[in-house]
Amino acid sequence: MEILWTLIALCVVVAILGRFALRRGGGPGIQLSRPGAPDAADPAAYDFVRQEDLDVRLPGPDQDLLDVLAVVQGTQNWKPAQRLLAETPKDGERRWQRVQAFAGAASLELAERPGVGGAWLRAWRSQAPKDAGAAQVHAEFLVQQAWRTSSVGQDDFRIILEEAHTVCGEAALLAPGDPVPYVVELAVARGLGRSRPEFDQLWAKVMDRAPGHMGAHLAALHYHCEKWHGSRAEAEEFATSAAARAPQGSLLSALPLFALHEHIPDVVLVNDFYRTAVVSRAMEGALHAVHRARPDDPALPQVRHLLASFLVRAERWAEAMDQFVALDGHVGALPWTLSEDPAAEYALYRALAVAGYEANGGSPATLRRP
Repeated sequence: MEILWTLIALCVVVAILGRFALRRGGGPGIQLSRPGAPDAADPAAYDFVRQEDLDVRLPGPDQDLLDVLAVVQGTQNWKPAQRLLAETPKDGERRWQRVQAFAGAASLELAERPGVGGAWLRAWRSQAPKDAGAAQVHAEFLVQQAWRTSSVGQDDFRIILEEAHTVCGEAALLAPGDPVPYVVELAVARGLGRSRPEFDQLWAKVMDRAPGHMGAHLAALHYHCEKWHGSRAEAEEFATSAAARAPQGSLLSALPLFALHEHIPDVVLVNDFYRTAVVSRAMEGALHAVHRARPDDPALPQVRHLLASFLVRAERWAEAMDQFVALDGHVGALPWTLSEDPAAEYALYRALAVAGYEANGGSPATLRRP
């Protein structure tokens, strides 16, 4: 990894010139001098979903969740949400994703309608105080509220997270074997600056319940990163160790790519940075994980989204197209959610992949589809 940090250091001393994508004529595109560079192409020829129709709420399809969300938000009746979570196994990724989605929906409602939005969650919590799902969604809601409305270090930020900590404890008592309360607590620990021994104790509780939980590993990775409480080397070691222990079919082999993403500057000006050995190795690990994972693994879209962005940057057009074909329709994941307009960011990268694919001999007729 010494090569990577040297390259990143070189990036810092170069004047920022803007985003890597050069937009020519108002449309997406990049200009490269070598043969086979992408030019204008039409993603619609591949039956991709139009930008305005992309769903920014979820990383991948979960129609049951979307149906329930529509009912809950339309009627303010929390009982369909309660039933869905009660029917969702507690030992997998799906439950964690649904808890996040319900909490995010309530948080967004409250932001749009202060004092009124998200009333269904307040009613759920008050009318079913012993319901584990309600406690989990409430805890995650508080975490999202802290990050959405406050700045790190401010008093209200800490107050909200301390409340989330209390609710996490209540949720854990209501469902002793469920890892979700502890996964939520990982974000609380990061925000409150818990010490490494305290975090390790919390992480041990997660591992006792769900040692292969991808969402938990991603949450823990944030704690280990340099911008929080760790270092680049610590984050790399955490991701590499988890990938090495990953059982057959696990997506944890992709974790080093997420660690790499956490420490790459917004603008990389080093020539062929995304073709370097360290970046290529992380991408190969993620590709291996994607190819070996179950097609219905709820965490698979998260890996595909990040992998697609790296493959485009590395100009590996055909492999990038494979990811976009598998993903298309949903964009609620890294790296797109870091943008103010996730759908536009995703559509830009997708258009670049199409253009590069066609510039190198590809066409709709030659594209592999699942």
